[in-house]
Amino acid sequence: MRLPKFEYLRPESLEKTVNLLAEHGEQAKILAGGTDLLVRMKKGLLAPGVLISLRDLKELSYIEEKNGSLYIGAGTPLAAITGSNRVKKEATALFTACEKIGAATIQHYRGTIGGNVLQENRCHHYNQSKFHRSGRQPCHKDGGKTCYARDNADRCYSTCQSDGATALMALDAKLVLISKSGERMVTMADFYTNDGMHPFDMEPGELLREIIVPEEMTASAYQRLSYRSAVDYPVVCAGAALKATKGVVDKARIAVGAIGRSPLYLAQASAALKGKSLTDEGALRAVAVDAMESAAAFAVHNVGATLEYRCEMIEPMVLRALTAAAGTILGESAKHGATKA
Repeated sequence: MRLPKFEYLRPESLEKTVNLLAEHGEQAKILAGGTDLLVRMKKGLLAPGVLISLRDLKELSYIEEKNGSLYIGAGTPLAAITGSNRVKKEATALFTACEKIGAATIQHYRGTIGGNVLQENRCHHYNQSKFHRSGRQPCHKDGGKTCYARDNADRCYSTCQSDGATALMALDAKLVLISKSGERMVTMADFYTNDGMHPFDMEPGELLREIIVPEEMTASAYQRLSYRSAVDYPVVCAGAALKATKGVVDKARIAVGAIGRSPLYLAQASAALKGKSLTDEGALRAVAVDAMESAAAFAVHNVGATLEYRCEMIEPMVLRALTAAAGTILGESAKHGATKA
């Protein structure tokens, strides 16, 4: 498979980049690590006229701690995140999610966190070669009027399989988008349109500059299920973040990914944990079941695993994430208690 023809631009500054985005509009695509974009181009899923490389924009690569939050540049390599003790401690779910993306010899040294968050929604029926897709009527995402993932669907049900996005949803992260006309901040929840064809609330001239992760939660964790341990997308994943005082949950955030058109923040299941003891295994399991029942309504058959199996596995993924986050808090409490003794 060959890449289609395109114009390659390599601006030296952020200002020049947003100017080029404004100039070329919908014809332009951002090239960061290219681990998702170039594959889609080779398969004939995308044919931009212009690729704007971020390779020289070192100003987009950083991890800083200020004002009670972690600030992570969108161009920060995944390898920098998995090599950061600060992220490992303050945003464990994100650290673990980035460890799971791709393989250390490929994506970890080419992929970026911004590229993973902006990874295009996927569908087993759509993400195929041009020759494969030519054997049937095009789907919604391919310019047609049908959906092979859900019968009689009037819209695209492609799925967000981004590990990083699911972890960031659990962590209640915010995204900073910039364009020639200025910048705006949007929550992870508001960033997604629930339109599988155009999943992100971004204008053609906008660029993801920064990710802000509040350090409000005491601990977090991420779990995912995939066929292979590397170079694979999750068939279901879950992130959990907990804030607790003296072993009792003050606040919880649970997110499930690879199920719907965006990572799913499960507000009802999250709220049900408030006031529960971190050692209450029954409460954790009940919330995991609630999360499964809520998320299953959004699942469709489009990621290469049966719908029934994926829905069934939501519960253990959520339970493992909650148990890991709770265990971290209890372990830290026990450590401090032993130190005082």
